[in-house]
Amino acid sequence: MQFSVYQQSHIGGRSVNQDRMGYCFTRDALLLVLADGMGGHLHGEIAATIAMQTMSMMFQMQARPTVKKPERFLEEALMQAHRDIHAYTARHGLPDTPRTTVVACLVQHNCALWVHCGDSRLYWVRGGKLLARTRDHSHLEYLIDKGQASPADRAGHPDRNKLYNCLGAQTPPRIDISQQTGLHTGDVLMLCSDGLWSSVPDDEIVHKLATKTVVQAVPELVTSAVARGGARCDNTTALAIAWQGLENADAGLPNVVSTQMLPEDQVSSTIGSVDAAPDLDPFDEDAIERAIAEINQAIEKSSQILK
Repeated sequence: MQFSVYQQSHIGGRSVNQDRMGYCFTRDALLLVLADGMGGHLHGEIAATIAMQTMSMMFQMQARPTVKKPERFLEEALMQAHRDIHAYTARHGLPDTPRTTVVACLVQHNCALWVHCGDSRLYWVRGGKLLARTRDHSHLEYLIDKGQASPADRAGHPDRNKLYNCLGAQTPPRIDISQQTGLHTGDVLMLCSDGLWSSVPDDEIVHKLATKTVVQAVPELVTSAVARGGARCDNTTALAIAWQGLENADAGLPNVVSTQMLPEDQVSSTIGSVDAAPDLDPFDEDAIERAIAEINQAIEKSSQILK
């Protein structure tokens, strides 16, 4: 298993970087994770860190050297991260529970499977085309699904950052898991926080990922997002891989990782200590409004504490 990888994060115009990213791998499996501590919440960076560490720990426990039941693993890892955030809140007597969005991708057997909660995104690009992109758990996307808003509204709609789903909320998270998809040599998978996609249009993201190496594309996208975001730019983070396949890649190239020589029981890590159909959507409009209100109330409460 061989892949090129690059990751970068920028604090933007914020006082704290609440984004976290990283990856871990065995000889035959790779896990990519990105978490964005929700802005305005007290200790959002803690929630993001807990999510990263929980998923990494569970991967290290279950990848022997592949994960036996990948869909169940991803769902259970996010649910455990949600529980761990609440447990941390109780142990430390925090006035409110830290929250985070998260997106993760598991690659094994030349296939990718991803999961997300919130508006941290995954992009899958092949041959200059966007094959898939996660759908944000935002009020705007809900309105688009119901035909009450147009996809053209995504660029500037006031509800595009109103989330109804995250880890750490009082209600259990909704977890969207993709179908397993076969990868081709040269495919690019990028995970990013909303600090990037909110400033850089999808067509520009796809063009960069298709025409540049990940070593070039990631820093260029992050730099562009920060510049466009201005003085109040959000934290901006991206992690991308270019898939080289199971063998025959040139591991001598910069930033190319080859796992073929790893022992079967060894894990290497940079992480420290399918959309539901509309008629099956467990959230109706009232539920989404309640979730948004609950998240906004927590933001307001945390903002008062931070003052």
